[in-house]
Amino acid sequence: MLYRRICMVFLPACLLVCVTTAHAAKKKNPDDVTQTLELPKDPPMVAIGETSRLVFHVSPLSAKGLLSQQTRDALKAILKLNGGAQVVHIRAFVAGSGDLRRVPQIVSEIFTEKKMPLPSVSVVQGGGLPFEGAQVVLESVSTGKKEVNPGGLIFVEAQPFTANSPNAPLKPLLDQSLARVADRLQGSAALKISCFVSELTNAAELSAAVAARFPVAVVDLVQTQRASLHALAACEGIARAAGSGPAVKSPRLAFTGTQVAFGVEEQNARLAFQRLDRDLADAGVAASDIVSMSVYPLSPPIAELAGKVRPPQGALTIVPFEGVASIDSSFAVDAVATVPR
Repeated sequence: MLYRRICMVFLPACLLVCVTTAHAAKKKNPDDVTQTLELPKDPPMVAIGETSRLVFHVSPLSAKGLLSQQTRDALKAILKLNGGAQVVHIRAFVAGSGDLRRVPQIVSEIFTEKKMPLPSVSVVQGGGLPFEGAQVVLESVSTGKKEVNPGGLIFVEAQPFTANSPNAPLKPLLDQSLARVADRLQGSAALKISCFVSELTNAAELSAAVAARFPVAVVDLVQTQRASLHALAACEGIARAAGSGPAVKSPRLAFTGTQVAFGVEEQNARLAFQRLDRDLADAGVAASDIVSMSVYPLSPPIAELAGKVRPPQGALTIVPFEGVASIDSSFAVDAVATVPR
């Protein structure tokens, strides 16, 4: 009887000790320690590719899912189009209300998963894309396996052609812009044509006009703003140089991501360009070696301010857009520069 009472008193305590010891032993198991996943790295501000092997692609448009899914699908399409070659630079035009900052994050996630070098990334918000429900289109620059540009590349900036009325026909303005690009290319084969327009009511007609003028080039058509006071068309181009005409023949080119200007004062604009120059300097590239620059202002006055602060250097495109990656910014800017040997 006494033995039974002793067991009844001490057995619960023994069980508690055993359970506590087992729990402690289990907690010490290194396999059960909670692991913290590393955050994706930010894409580099500057990425470099060999000029003679650069190839250009534009992702197909899709209405499946929201911005994140469409970005992932577009990246997969780009990697399929370029045969899995190293992507040097991505420029994303986002339509809709999605968070622009998600695009570089998704680029980092996917390229890290595939153990591929991260490209530099530019992100701009437009007013629309020529496919209902599409929220993003990607333009990519990749380093192919073969030499395809032995004579170098030609960069042609976009010069806006406008009409006073927002309802003026766009096709004549687009034709003027395309004719100017063709004239600047002097018979060289266009590789990529990007056209920025004020509205996309007749998107199929506009796309057909670009394809008819430059049948070999990949084409990107983007509405710049959701509402514009003027009808506008502005096309820029990149071409494979032919003959002895003007061309960028540097063995390597550096592509920057977008830097943004915080504020609307002249000093804010200067700081944005200085940060861009510093990004290039960190990559061993001089600001004086810029051959192409794109400025994405949010209004005509900001466009004028940016042009005043940074005089034309190389192919300079300044076209107003809907937004950039920071809500308190007035414009974004990216650039292409030659790399010293």
